[in-house]
Parts: sequence; C-alpha cells; structure tokens
Amino acid sequence: MAFDPDKLLQRRFVPVAQSYTAKDSILYALGLGFGRDPLDARELPFVYEERQQAVPTQAAVLGYPGFWMKEPDTGIDWRKVLHASQSVQLHRPLAPAATVIGRTRVKAILDKGPEVGALFFVERTLEDSDGELLATVEQAVMARGNGGFGGASGPSPAAAKVPDTPPDHVCDLPTSPSQALLYRLSGDLNPLHADPEVARVGGFERPILHGLCTYGIACHALLRTLCGYVPQRLRRIDTRFTSPVYPGETIRVEIWGSQGEVRFRATALERQVMVLNNGLAVIDAAAGGPR
Repeated sequence: MAFDPDKLLQRRFVPVAQSYTAKDSILYALGLGFGRDPLDARELPFVYEERQQAVPTQAAVLGYPGFWMKEPDTGIDWRKVLHASQSVQLHRPLAPAATVIGRTRVKAILDKGPEVGALFFVERTLEDSDGELLATVEQAVMARGNGGFGGASGPSPAAAKVPDTPPDHVCDLPTSPSQALLYRLSGDLNPLHADPEVARVGGFERPILHGLCTYGIACHALLRTLCGYVPQRLRRIDTRFTSPVYPGETIRVEIWGSQGEVRFRATALERQVMVLNNGLAVIDAAAGGPR
C-alpha cells in the first residue's frame, strides 16, 4: 500500500473503552520501580490498594488504539518507526481504577526528507465514562522510511530549553535488569524489550527499556523531588527521547525550578548518555492538583 499522508490525516480511529483495575495501576507503578524499598511509606500508596494513588503518566498507556502504524493500509514502514516525544496533560486526577475512553487522531504529518522521515503528531484524549475530559496525551513519532513525500517540513513545535546552568535538583533512580520484562505487562509487548535476538537484529547489544518506562521514571523523580508524592500536583509532563536505556542502569534526572513550569532532562548514569531532553513539567504549588 502506498504512503498517503492525506488519507492518514483523515484516518478514523474507533474509540477505545478500557476498564483498568487497582491491580493494573499497581503493576504499572511496579514497572516504573515504585516500591523498590517496601518500607518507604511515601511510595506505598502507588503499589498498595490501601489509600491507593495512580501515577500520572499511566494515562500514556490507557485507551491506546494499538500499534496502528503496522496496519498494511497505512503504507508506513513500521520497522523504522521511532518514538520521538511524549506529553501527558492531566485535566483531572487519574483514578487508580476506572473505565476510560480513548479518542485518537493524527494532528499533523511533516516531511523531514527521505534521509530523516515523516514526523507524525498524534493526539489521544481520555474521557471518563460520563464524558468528562481526564487527560490529553500527545506523541511525536518518526517514520524513518516514509520521508520525501512532498509535504511541508514545518513548523515543528518549539522544544522546551533546558538552562545552561547547574540543576536545582538531582534525583537518581535505579532500574533493575528485569525491569523491561515487568513494564511490558502494562501493554507494550514489543519483543525488542524482551528477546535478546530481536534486540541484536535491531542493533542493540541486549533488550532495551521502553521509552515510556523511562518517561514514567522521570515522572517518579518529579513526584519525589517536587511534589511530595502528591500526584495531583503534577499537571503536565513533556519530553523528547534521545537515546535508549538498558535495564539495570541508573537514570539521573536533573531538574530546573520547583513549581510552575520546570525543566528537566535525564541521563543513563553509567554510560553518561542523555536519554531524555527538553523536558517540561507543570507543578502545582498547592496540593489541590489539576483544575
């Protein structure tokens, strides 16, 4: 099937109703490394059903229409697709168990040329069962095999700039060697994150951590460092993916600012490789959370 950007911009996605349970929210939090110290009372509500809370970035894995770029009618070379950026904006606090409806659309496609690819901007809104807006989830995806189709090359959204000064806060969070095997149970079963042979074919020495897991770990760092583990205070978190993490590495999150709009980036500490950049988060000063 030929690649037709106009057809993809008009693509209709069936709304996805998803019911998730307290167990699903606990599994998601465990996949990010919450509860590593089971005596840490600050993290316990994310991994224990008493007074349970949901991690805000769980919105990124809810109401997802599946890997639609792999469908033959898209004309997309799905083997060359890369996750470029991610954003979650919370309009209401995420419940630890609920039914949500995800509505997906392709917002824009930019032509970055045959050497780079086609850059997709995809939006998903999450509503509760009463139709109230819970979250807006956006991602940019680079289809490296589909550039040069003759479309506009810009403008691209401006990236949040990380200051050229020492960070105000630093948070180091370890990952475990088996973390990708646990995180994948929250929905992303791509064998790149589990099968050593598939990882080698993809050019990696071993299975890599999911980008959305690294994203969720950055969320954990923000909750720990700036929010006192009150998830309602984190209203938005955006970032760009720059390099993969290998399970077992330590992720260092550097943060500029303490409330309002803050900036962050993340590094795989052992290799000194930046894995997230251009991070922007919106932190409520009060515990009241999203309004």
